[in-house]
Amino acid sequence: MQFRYLGNSGFKISEITYGNWLTHGSQVENDTAAACVRAALDAGITTFDTADVYANTAAETVLGEALKGERRQSIEIFTKVFGPTGPKGHNDVGLSRKHILESIDGSLSRLQTDYVDLYQAHRYDYFTPIEETMQAFADVVRQGKALYIGVSEWTAEQLRAGAALAKELDIQLISNQPEYSALWRVIEAEVVPASKELGISQIVWSPVAQGVLSGKYRPGAPLPEGSRATDEKGGAGAVKRWLTDDVLTRVQELTPIARELGLTPAQLAVAWVLQNENVATAIIGASRPEQVLENVKASGVTIPAELLARIDDVLGDVIERDPSHTRERSPKTREA
Repeated sequence: MQFRYLGNSGFKISEITYGNWLTHGSQVENDTAAACVRAALDAGITTFDTADVYANTAAETVLGEALKGERRQSIEIFTKVFGPTGPKGHNDVGLSRKHILESIDGSLSRLQTDYVDLYQAHRYDYFTPIEETMQAFADVVRQGKALYIGVSEWTAEQLRAGAALAKELDIQLISNQPEYSALWRVIEAEVVPASKELGISQIVWSPVAQGVLSGKYRPGAPLPEGSRATDEKGGAGAVKRWLTDDVLTRVQELTPIARELGLTPAQLAVAWVLQNENVATAIIGASRPEQVLENVKASGVTIPAELLARIDDVLGDVIERDPSHTRERSPKTREA
């Protein structure tokens, strides 16, 4: 396992992060979830990402139980705040001072830890002054409940505003967590350049495009039984946009490129995002321990420039590059 610095800090994390967005507390049984975490640890993964909103707080509970007994100083635990949790009352959502300060305590209790290494704003809050949000995050850091601050799916403009306030408050805003894959490159035009300027790294999710870049979905063929695309608990909706014959046909053409590197298509997809120097780590999920062991083989891989160019040529115009999609990720209306 290779390690990278997160942002302009001295904090190092594994370049493969284990995440439990659609799995723990919902798709897989707790024993299987614990086995996946154990597989991650055995493979050299030290960084774990979750959020209070995943499975309405159950994912944090499962992860905390799975990591119990591990030397705390040897692992890095990330979580997030924003989405509606609990009974989803009028203050159970967003980045208000009230919600942040109450949510961090809930997360620490469920994760069975005194602090998280990184506390992230899961989305941008258009209904709370950013000054209020950053002051609350600063207080969380000063209370010793989080070591660093990050955000998720913020635009370049929002990152600049947040970084300026963090500097004023003497705290470190060191990361952004966007979706990023060979198919979804919307951060490249604006977010990545701004992040480099600000000393912020990307912690990227869905590097395999919800499993599509693994090549298991074939054009004109039935959806594989038990795959994410057949899961009506949330997975099907996330993967649906990629299930067109044009996309799936092009993805099949990536297999020979992966083979040249001695990789599976899924390993190639994870290795691809790690070629971006602004990416500190790629988040992988798993419903079986074997998936963890396979995906970690992407760590340390260098893809030659000519093969990167071939990937671009193969995927062509199915690649999504429009930077406006980042702004669309944060809700403009309140659910609660």
